[in-house]
Amino acid sequence: MDEIEPKKDRPVRGIGLMSGGLDSMLAARVLMDQGVEVVSVTFKTPFFGSERGERAGQVLGIRHIVLDITEDHLTMVKDPAHGYGRNMNPCIDCHAMMFEKAGELLEDLEADFLFSGEVLGQRPMSQNQGALRTVEKVSGYEGLILRPLSALLLPETRAEVSGQVDRSRLLDIQGRSRKNQMELAEKYGIEEYPSPGGGCLLTDPGFSVRLNELLVKNPDAAPMDIERLKVGRHFRSPGGSKIVVGRHHADNEILAGLVETGDFSLKVKDFPGPLALVEGPATRTDLELAASITVRYSKAAREIQAEVTVNGPGNSEETITVTPADEATVEGCRIV
Repeated sequence: MDEIEPKKDRPVRGIGLMSGGLDSMLAARVLMDQGVEVVSVTFKTPFFGSERGERAGQVLGIRHIVLDITEDHLTMVKDPAHGYGRNMNPCIDCHAMMFEKAGELLEDLEADFLFSGEVLGQRPMSQNQGALRTVEKVSGYEGLILRPLSALLLPETRAEVSGQVDRSRLLDIQGRSRKNQMELAEKYGIEEYPSPGGGCLLTDPGFSVRLNELLVKNPDAAPMDIERLKVGRHFRSPGGSKIVVGRHHADNEILAGLVETGDFSLKVKDFPGPLALVEGPATRTDLELAASITVRYSKAAREIQAEVTVNGPGNSEETITVTPADEATVEGCRIV
């Protein structure tokens, strides 16, 4: 890419990836200590939100930007060039995409470089020397990505070579220990920050099983399909229809908002119980199976039979009488 020429009539400016975790906050503070003007960017997809990053920006008192990258990110997740981690997390391609998107702001924001809170060796697969170099190359911003917390262990960036950032005031943190970060947090008076991890659903084993199954059955899965993965119990009928059954009232409320044209919603008559969603098109056999599973998780589970109201496309409504599904039936089509 073309080199970003430093502007002499303004402070040095860096754009940072802000997850909202302690490392990204510390990276920003290390640069702010040098007089660097920091702008943070947080990304938003169905797999992770921007709330923690937004809050971190407020705590640090810096300009913060949120970018929704759902469409591009989902396309990448379906077929990441550098594969997945332990679960369905394509960390190398994800980080490269984030730097690419942040880099597109360099000219408009008159910024000089990009940075992140990545720590060498903290995540052995995605934060080793090779992975960090790959991320830079794929992003298209080689030489412009600074990692302040581990900079002394990494090659010099353009910002350091040019003197825009004083390399001697950067750090050499590496590995999984959090001791150095905790000491820095105390030094900077940073008391509010989330626990490490937990911000991305793609690292969650259970969610990854659901996502993998979805992408095998439906390679063209859309953002709405991803939202459905977050709630309820999930089943796949022998006919191929996805069945989602709420676990509690909150699930039922969410599922009600995820029913689209062509889908079916099911509710047991006269007994408290879950809302179920069946993705259309669905056969009669699919609907009867979904109805029997719905009854099993309702207060009618011990009844010989129960009636289930089925609302479908075109405002259709009918009542199906079914027997509660037995354990073998439920486990035979359960996803997770």
